[in-house]
Amino acid sequence: MGPADPERPAAAAADMPGGLAVSQDGFTLDLQTPVVDGGVPAELAFAITGPDGRPVTDYTVEHDKELHLVVVGRDLAAYAHVHPERDSRGIWTVTAPPLTPGSYRVFADFTPAGGGGLTLGADLVVPGDHRPVALPAPAEVATVDGFDVSFRGRLVAGSESEMTVGVTRNGEPVDDLQPYLGALGHLVAIRSGDLAYLHVHPLEETAGPGGPSVRFAVEVPTAGTYRLFFDFSHGGDVRTAATTAVTADAAIAGDVAGVPADDDDHDEHGG
Repeated sequence: MGPADPERPAAAAADMPGGLAVSQDGFTLDLQTPVVDGGVPAELAFAITGPDGRPVTDYTVEHDKELHLVVVGRDLAAYAHVHPERDSRGIWTVTAPPLTPGSYRVFADFTPAGGGGLTLGADLVVPGDHRPVALPAPAEVATVDGFDVSFRGRLVAGSESEMTVGVTRNGEPVDDLQPYLGALGHLVAIRSGDLAYLHVHPLEETAGPGGPSVRFAVEVPTAGTYRLFFDFSHGGDVRTAATTAVTADAAIAGDVAGVPADDDDHDEHGG
């Protein structure tokens, strides 16, 4: 057995998908409300502690916010993207939508000032009788409040993939999506099973209305099944459309969620 490599733990942490650990690089997600009541708005409080053990109060703004908080059910049926407020002590608080009984994962996505971006995760429990919901099958289009949202592209394990999300209503492209978090939409990808939180970023930022398509780069670490949550704003309301996607083999380059990869000759909405 050879000598230990002192850089191996750091390299392993750097390669690990976000959200699987409560601590990384000296930073810890301290969820102060690990148990909340179901059926009523969930009052959450937490802090991000730094290498010195004290709550962090200096962050780099990313996508219009110092920190993004996402709450997801273990069965991926429930999802909430909320924006907490921080006090001068470094304590964050937010009221999340009512949650049904079950187990949840809370993700804090942030960049400490002078450091790199991190996503830390902690468990949240809502006591009561829990009945898990089966993960929906992959689908071409998700419908929410009369909007049809398509997910076009491939998720290829071990590489960065491009995904284009398109929004239509009554068969017509929606070209007046409102900016949300610095872009025309926000995409979150969660791996089924361990709830790894994937790194996704918009390929274009905007300061004005647009659409109907929004392009994202998605880093997929392994083969598997993922749940995609797309937040978009229209008419002053933020909605979430969700679908299930299965990775394509890198050699075969199959389709994701039954939707063909982007092709300028066949993309009826453009990019």
